[in-house]
Amino acid sequence: MLTVSTTLRFFLWTLCSITVHGALRFANYYQDHMVLQRAPQQAIVWGYTDTLNVPIRLTMNNKSYYTMSYKSFIELANVSIWSVTLDAQTDEGPFQIQVTQPLANGSMQTITLNDVLFGDVWICSGQSNMQFAVSKMFNATIEIENAGKYSKVRLFTASTAQAYTPQEELLSIGLRWSVASATSVASGYTSAVCWLYGRMIHEGLGGRPMGLIHTSWGGTDIEYWSPPEALKDCGITESNQIISAAKYQKSEEKVNVVLNNTVLYNAMIHPFTRMVIKGAVWYQGENNANFNRDKYPCTFSKMIEYWRAIWHTRTNSITDPLFPFGFVQLSTNDRTGKVVGGFPWIRWHQTFDVGYVPNSVVPNVFMAVALDLRDDEGGIHPRNKLDVGYRLSRSGLAVAYGYKNITYQGPTVASISVASDSRKINITYAGQMSSSVELRNPNGFEICCTSKPVCLSSESVWATATASQIQGSSLAISLAVPSSCILKPIIGLRYLWRETPCLFKQAAVYSSTDSDLPAPPYIHFF
Repeated sequence: MLTVSTTLRFFLWTLCSITVHGALRFANYYQDHMVLQRAPQQAIVWGYTDTLNVPIRLTMNNKSYYTMSYKSFIELANVSIWSVTLDAQTDEGPFQIQVTQPLANGSMQTITLNDVLFGDVWICSGQSNMQFAVSKMFNATIEIENAGKYSKVRLFTASTAQAYTPQEELLSIGLRWSVASATSVASGYTSAVCWLYGRMIHEGLGGRPMGLIHTSWGGTDIEYWSPPEALKDCGITESNQIISAAKYQKSEEKVNVVLNNTVLYNAMIHPFTRMVIKGAVWYQGENNANFNRDKYPCTFSKMIEYWRAIWHTRTNSITDPLFPFGFVQLSTNDRTGKVVGGFPWIRWHQTFDVGYVPNSVVPNVFMAVALDLRDDEGGIHPRNKLDVGYRLSRSGLAVAYGYKNITYQGPTVASISVASDSRKINITYAGQMSSSVELRNPNGFEICCTSKPVCLSSESVWATATASQIQGSSLAISLAVPSSCILKPIIGLRYLWRETPCLFKQAAVYSSTDSDLPAPPYIHFF
């Protein structure tokens, strides 16, 4: 309800305003059926008009907010931006949002957003395994048939686009904000991993609205998605900026254009940084398996750091400066199970060379391990996304939402010791929410006993070690040192160090509390 003072103020603004031509509009990704960020954060609604310093009134839920349009550094000529920060909303809605400005003839122009919910907004980005559609996954028929049960999950997809300067709006839109339904979820624009993560978080939070913004492009490097400052911090400069898309990927993964560093950040991420979000999930790394691989711990951590900082700044310090960031550790590729390749190192680098997340290197990060979800027909694009969504959502509930009594990751290595006779290596695990580990099979461990440089440069020097459970210790296993290494110094130990290291769900070590959660891959030098 307008008070006398607020009505008078808006009337005086109207009298003093300059001529308005009626170009009032929302930013192009603000649409009917969207989700805005819920309390405790405040949501921002913004858009354009063609006149500077014009009074703008936004009305929602019987409350009015007032602002003036202003000039900003935007790519469109002869336009001004208006922006309104709403009160924090605990009521999920749905709401109608109306924005009004005065016209030269004395009338008012009004634009409206309908069916707006307040919940959590998640960005979903990366390359083709994030772009992978629901319609292509295993169990797609069931997911699509049941989609209508989740009307509080809303979907949006940005079209693939590139730009040499940061864009304020999307250059094109693939899927407009849509209520989850058989039609919207079955569209080729809906990411399977994004949908499954959002649906499962929605269920885990008792039906909280979810706004899922999908913005990905297959066959792309992390450098394309990174602000220039992030790349500069990692020693990647203009001199190596233009990159051929054909440099590495399998035929089904190649993009058919040549992209430059930062162009996808500019066109597909930066536009959203005026919008308050809860967090982001990421599935990328295949393209960096043979390109700037050793820089990945830096490029990945710096991309996260700068995304967070830019979102925080451009939303007037509302978006959490350490917003939750989840990712999928690389799944599988090679059909033989023999190729080491670049995937194991990318998996390791995705954890910032720690082996697990969350860790102290980059805070508030979570992941889903996926290297045991082999799908030979799918190749580099395994079709079992249901387990990926489950694992990622468990981690999200624990890390992003602070759920305590939830198993969200497989066992992680706590300590390693070598027997005095060099015939045994004992590995003790930290079992999250568990006092034991499940040793599903004895395979996947390898030992190197030459020198570290040779271990790093040659695959032939790694020998297989067989695992067994240690009697009386449910959190420890023992490795039988191969005969070629007995009485020699043990230099290195690694676990699941292949592009495709095991059969489907047949890694060696799993959580005993949740048998769907494998231990992550590991490498250690003594």
